[in-house]
Amino acid sequence: MNYSEIKTDMQTRLGKTQEALKKDFAGLRTGRATTALLDPIMVDAYGSMVPLNQVGNVSVPEARMLSVQVWDKSLMKHVEKAIMESGLGLNPMNDGQCIRIPIPPLSEERRIELCKIAGKYTETARISARNIRRDALDEVKKLKNANEISEDDQKRFETEIQTLTDNTIKALDDMLKAKEVEIKQV
Repeated sequence: MNYSEIKTDMQTRLGKTQEALKKDFAGLRTGRATTALLDPIMVDAYGSMVPLNQVGNVSVPEARMLSVQVWDKSLMKHVEKAIMESGLGLNPMNDGQCIRIPIPPLSEERRIELCKIAGKYTETARISARNIRRDALDEVKKLKNANEISEDDQKRFETEIQTLTDNTIKALDDMLKAKEVEIKQV
């Protein structure tokens, strides 16, 4: 493995870390309706657990309302039960044709709790970024030990790796600040 492959691999993995954090943040309820809120919900359908978006269409008809149009009406009760048991604090209303889910406004203590959860997600992403840095530095050391690069190249590569890591951690922190603002505004 040469340095350009190490750097490309590291950039790819750091990008995936940022995407994972975005996905985690999308699942945090902020008082605004978003279809991503229901992504983690699994429904007992036809004897197996399947994601909610595979048994129906999730839409946002209003700012504080989600709607689930279930394709197979026999699964309506299962979908309703899965939403109620999801731990998201949502109370679905089944009108026979679709399931409407009003998004209640957040209490102040729930906002604080959501900010703490967002902070934990971000810290996990930071740890992941530091682990990726460690892996890349180990690969550069292997190149140096195999006499494929000079000591000057090793120092230069280590500096580049640290810069990539610092930029990623700054981006993760910026994402956290934006999410906290979003949570506190609603």
